[in-house]
Amino acid sequence: MTQYKLLSIGFIAMLLITGCDQKNNGARSVAEAPLAVKGGKPGKGEQVPANLVCMVNDAYMSSAQLAVPFEGKIYYGCCEMCRQRIPSDRKARYATDPQTLEQVDKAVAYIVLIGDKGEVAYFKNKINYLKFRAENKL
Repeated sequence: MTQYKLLSIGFIAMLLITGCDQKNNGARSVAEAPLAVKGGKPGKGEQVPANLVCMVNDAYMSSAQLAVPFEGKIYYGCCEMCRQRIPSDRKARYATDPQTLEQVDKAVAYIVLIGDKGEVAYFKNKINYLKFRAENKL
């Protein structure tokens, strides 16, 4: 029984050490200048700068994320685990446009804050977002 407890504690400790903690530990990206965000924090339904979004967690993070160059584009992640996952996991680089249900590359998407806890959505362009907003009253 004690052996299982030690293994469990070790496993949990490993997850805490290596897992994505949604912080970038002070690292800064080398991305282009971010969009201006009113009052320093975007409201639900506002466009957010790509470099302030963890594209693995699909979450607005409020500070510059780690830039991950891949195939001539820049993606963003919040930690080393995200940095490693982006090049190897297509799902970390692509999302579904909620308006058209098309696959959209997160590196070139129109990104909007849609949730109260930082959730973001990726649209192919601003027109798709405006249609989505009008139909869904975001």
